[in-house]
Amino acid sequence: MLAPRDQTGRRVLCVFPRYAPSFGTFEFSYPLTDGVRAFMPPQGLLVIAASVPPSWQVRFIDENISPAGDDDFAWADVVFVSGMHVQRRQIESIRHRAHAFNRITVLGGSSVSASPEHYPEFDYIHVGEMGDATDELFARLAHDTMRPSRQVVLTTRERRELTEFPLPAYELAQLDRYFLGSIQFSSGCPYQCEFCDIPALYGRNPRFKTPDQVCAELDKLLAHGLSGAVYFVDDNFIAHRRGVRELLPHLIEWQKRNNYPYSLACEATLNIAKRPEILALMREAMFETIFCGIESPDADALKAMVKEHNMMVPILEGVTTLNSYGMEVVSGIILGLDTDTPDSGRRMLEFVESSQIPLLTMNLLQALPRTPLWDRLKREQRLIEDDDSLESNVTFRLPYDQVVETWRECMRIAYQPDKLYARYEHQIHATYPNRLHPAGSARRAPSRRNLRRGLTILGRIIWHVGIRANYRRTFWKFAWARLRRGQIDSLIMVGLVAHHLIVFAREASMGRRDASYYSFKPRGELIAAE
Repeated sequence: MLAPRDQTGRRVLCVFPRYAPSFGTFEFSYPLTDGVRAFMPPQGLLVIAASVPPSWQVRFIDENISPAGDDDFAWADVVFVSGMHVQRRQIESIRHRAHAFNRITVLGGSSVSASPEHYPEFDYIHVGEMGDATDELFARLAHDTMRPSRQVVLTTRERRELTEFPLPAYELAQLDRYFLGSIQFSSGCPYQCEFCDIPALYGRNPRFKTPDQVCAELDKLLAHGLSGAVYFVDDNFIAHRRGVRELLPHLIEWQKRNNYPYSLACEATLNIAKRPEILALMREAMFETIFCGIESPDADALKAMVKEHNMMVPILEGVTTLNSYGMEVVSGIILGLDTDTPDSGRRMLEFVESSQIPLLTMNLLQALPRTPLWDRLKREQRLIEDDDSLESNVTFRLPYDQVVETWRECMRIAYQPDKLYARYEHQIHATYPNRLHPAGSARRAPSRRNLRRGLTILGRIIWHVGIRANYRRTFWKFAWARLRRGQIDSLIMVGLVAHHLIVFAREASMGRRDASYYSFKPRGELIAAE
């Protein structure tokens, strides 16, 4: 039986689709934790959930944690969905289930904004960021909850300023089930890397929130039980350097005021290494991880992809500089570039060895809609749009099988347990001592909760890795050194992350994992979390 309608307001069900298993979302680490089931809370959908008219009821479900059930769809007047290209199949699954209850479906987010033609069955599609289209959507739904006879396309012409964004509805999310917390400071990036869709979707003129907004969001994350680390999901954290310099003193004061409950992470271009005044403040705010899209150590490749800003400082020198401020570098790497040669795999592995970066997301080139790469390959008739059996939608210059085999071999070698743990050993000596180590940090304080959580995770790491894993000898060589020095935090962090990387890389090298993590043509049937 369908739930009775509430005529005084609207009941909105926000559903975030399940991800396919991915190198960068750490699924194989979850069984080693104290109940983690998903990577990060979805910022966009939680902001929309906080933006609906105050008289409306909102229910939020992340299907990476648990699936939306029949009772949820029966309760709702309208179902909101948001997602990326890699979630396309799951997005369609949610629409199909909602339509089985004759509920209105609304899709927004990056995938539909870039490729609205891929989603013809949704009742409403919201193209672009939150703005005048969002206001019109709410007005239409307030007026009528009948499904329209044909799809309605609402396109944002005037974006809402980030300073006018509400606090995300973190209270609706199970924050203790996420690997990391998430927060947004800015949107947009001034660079025009050939493969990137950020400038087309969010603009080249970065916009940002006020420091008070960011601190209020951190207050809310803390109040609703998030612990551990918070990731700034900005397209480029230093896209607006003046804004970042104004924000960082406030983050430092927030951390001091709250006894340093979080380590922080972000994404930024490698030329941040030329900004010691920013890096010094980031260290004081306890930024401990930074993702840099290095993409390739080859200068010709960087020039071809319009990423010359990576050459503003020698790459290895830039990595060393970031390490000197206590920040471990995570790197994006692309194989399958037009500039690749049969020797590219070997040179990539040499870079891994010389940089001592533990975590590199090696990925086959994928052309995304609304990028210069997509347009160029379309002109060159090298875009593959109708073959779901391939690992990429790009016709490579090198033979396809050779490129895929190079990727698999790089994954196999780079993530051999002894090599990976050696890179983490380097970080423990070259990077971690340079971090801020505040006395009595709330994150490390011996509270009952922290002790229980730490012992639970450590016990599971010892069971799954130290006893059951076939690389346990490598693990124990690393673990005994940490235990002797009392470096329990490092043991837990490395044990969690390394296990996922090793297991995923092994499966990838055997052809059981996709080589392009951004593909919108996923293969294999995926279901919601159970």
